[in-house]
Amino acid sequence: MSEANIVLPTLSSGEVTILWLVLASAVVALGYGLILIRTVLAADPGPRSMTDVSDAVEQGAMAYLFRQIRTMIWFVIAIFVVLFLMYRNVYQGLSLPLGIAVAFLLGVSASYGAGYVGMWLAVKGNVRSANAALTSFKDAMELAFKAGGVSGMFTVGLGLLGATLIFLIFRENAMKVLVGFGFGGSLAALFMRVGGGIYTKAADVGGDLVGKVEQDLPEDDPRNAATIADNVGDNVGDCAGMAADVFESYEVTLVAAIILAAYALGEKDFVAAYGQYAGAFAMKLIIFALILRAVGVFSSIIGIMAVRVPAGTAMRDPMKPINQGYMTSAIASVIGFFVVNYLYLQDPRTGATDWRFAFCATLGILLAVVTLWLTNYFTHPEKGPTTETAISAKTGPATLILSGLAEGLESSVWALVVIAAAITGAMVIFHESLALQFYGIALTGLGLLTTTGFILAMDTYGPITDNAHGIFEMGGIHQEEASRTLSWMDAIGNTTKALTKGLAIATAVIAAVSLFRSFIDEAHLGAIGVQLNMPTVFIGLMIGGAVPFLFSSFAIKAVSRSAFQVVFEVRRQLREHPGIMEGKEKPDYGKCVDIVTASAQKELLGPGILAVFAPLLVGFGLDAGALGGFLGGAILTGQLMAVFMSNSGANWDNAKKKVEDGYLGGKGTDVHKATVVGDTVGDPFKDTAGPALNPMIKVMNLVGILAAPFTTTSVGGVSATRVIIVAVAVIALAIAVAFSKRGSLADEQSVGGEAKAAA
Repeated sequence: MSEANIVLPTLSSGEVTILWLVLASAVVALGYGLILIRTVLAADPGPRSMTDVSDAVEQGAMAYLFRQIRTMIWFVIAIFVVLFLMYRNVYQGLSLPLGIAVAFLLGVSASYGAGYVGMWLAVKGNVRSANAALTSFKDAMELAFKAGGVSGMFTVGLGLLGATLIFLIFRENAMKVLVGFGFGGSLAALFMRVGGGIYTKAADVGGDLVGKVEQDLPEDDPRNAATIADNVGDNVGDCAGMAADVFESYEVTLVAAIILAAYALGEKDFVAAYGQYAGAFAMKLIIFALILRAVGVFSSIIGIMAVRVPAGTAMRDPMKPINQGYMTSAIASVIGFFVVNYLYLQDPRTGATDWRFAFCATLGILLAVVTLWLTNYFTHPEKGPTTETAISAKTGPATLILSGLAEGLESSVWALVVIAAAITGAMVIFHESLALQFYGIALTGLGLLTTTGFILAMDTYGPITDNAHGIFEMGGIHQEEASRTLSWMDAIGNTTKALTKGLAIATAVIAAVSLFRSFIDEAHLGAIGVQLNMPTVFIGLMIGGAVPFLFSSFAIKAVSRSAFQVVFEVRRQLREHPGIMEGKEKPDYGKCVDIVTASAQKELLGPGILAVFAPLLVGFGLDAGALGGFLGGAILTGQLMAVFMSNSGANWDNAKKKVEDGYLGGKGTDVHKATVVGDTVGDPFKDTAGPALNPMIKVMNLVGILAAPFTTTSVGGVSATRVIIVAVAVIALAIAVAFSKRGSLADEQSVGGEAKAAA
């Protein structure tokens, strides 16, 4: 049954009351976020030497974010207009077409809003955490995590607020409008992830290659002109980018569950099973998904409050209190699942509680726990894989890179196996109904992201501690114990970032599999399915499998070219101003900031165009079945590539930090220089291309759903509209490829040599 033909049953007064209670929980999330803001801002930011550095980082981060918004607003407006015009031909009247288009704008705004708030407090919290380290490990650790919690609570609050308001306004037609909201969040996340990732890694790679490899400068040395840009990048990439990424995952998994519950009304097995109760029970399943999101607000708050370091505790592994907090949040979520299931979701045929729905959501928690364990194993500085990678540096960067690649490749396999097991579990639980199987898979995604507030706190803790360490070093504060505290917190921050990337990737796959069912219905493929024995479907599968590779190429090339410019700029300043190395002159930090800001904006459109127009080209150029194959190929290779790159990069980064902490001779040794090379290779893997694949997968799936009603089930039937769409898609993709090659280093060298490239 097509989404256009589905109208949900009228909401009862009790269901409306529940929606208002869910809305109240969103307000609670925002309120707790405000409490955390007051707590962080009340802390002492420390001496002027540190606040000056922090202010420079804040100014650069905010300037970049607003410049990105100005760059992308025209692309967003164009899609707004296209959505409105497309759905004018599907729905009668103006309310639904306009509602979908406006919801798209709201999704974009909410995603950017979540990123902005998280980044704003991160740049306030980093200097305060650095100053707290002068007092104790406890104060520094807890303050950094509370600052990260703001990002988590605002993401949860804004996401739940938007979805619930849409439901209260559009009622029986809400599911149609929610797709637009999810698409807006996904597209904004793609922009934030790609742009922020290019920015942060261009500065990081360029600064490390000159500072550490060529000049033997320590991390965040104020004599390195790229240090401010590097610290700015941590915020625009890992704070704003990750908040937007998790926001859209949070929203898309909810949208998937709601859509699949609604589609159950058109499934024969569901209607046959529940008979006269089918409509009312489908409505209960929709409300159940929203209630689970409300449960997540409170379990996240409980988890954040549980991250505590005992008073007087000396420095220890920061992962211990973080793991303690996560397990507290996870257990609270599971208890909430079963309480809500008991109170709200009884089988209408018998009146008995149907516990399967709580068990399915709990599968998501188990998936999260296993994913966290796997990622921690492959990336933690004290675990075997990272230690082996560090030891391999004794024979140079080549063996180190090979070791990290091998660990990343292996980790991607186990991550996929775990996701497959979770999906299988949901299918076994609801074995009697295909409709409920897909709803159960969506519930697994909902369960995984129930603790979103805590997950984002854990992620944002990473860049906050990275910045805190940098601000401490650049501020010229000399206290060995505090420096070691911040260095260790920073190393664990790399692991927490890798952990949350692992969860984001898992949710991307779960959401995509759930949405795939919606695509099948929208494309009218229910009777024939997506048949791989059909040539067009297999062509679509191959193209879809190739797109994540091209997307990753765009992102990594952008980092490489930008880092190239940063290297020459840092070299130029050191060559022309010898007083910089002597500490008599200050570098021109602004020049490096300008280079990476301009580069990130220039390279941003290519990946966005690829994600939007590649599925349109396949769907309208071939047929709906080919588009189904395309989405399947993109989901598979996207997941494998994302985990591989994220974990390889984190493995190399923590191998470097392990050596910097004294392992195998410490800083300044050949082993250390080899690990720096590995880290610079891994930077665009783990912070640019890898995490950006998550929103790319979901953007393409949502584009597929939005476009599916307009595609055909056969290659024939050529129309003027179809030809125009294919032509526009081909032109757009050609522009994307041209954008990725603009500023080619080979071209620069051929027209002006090294001096031209440096300019």
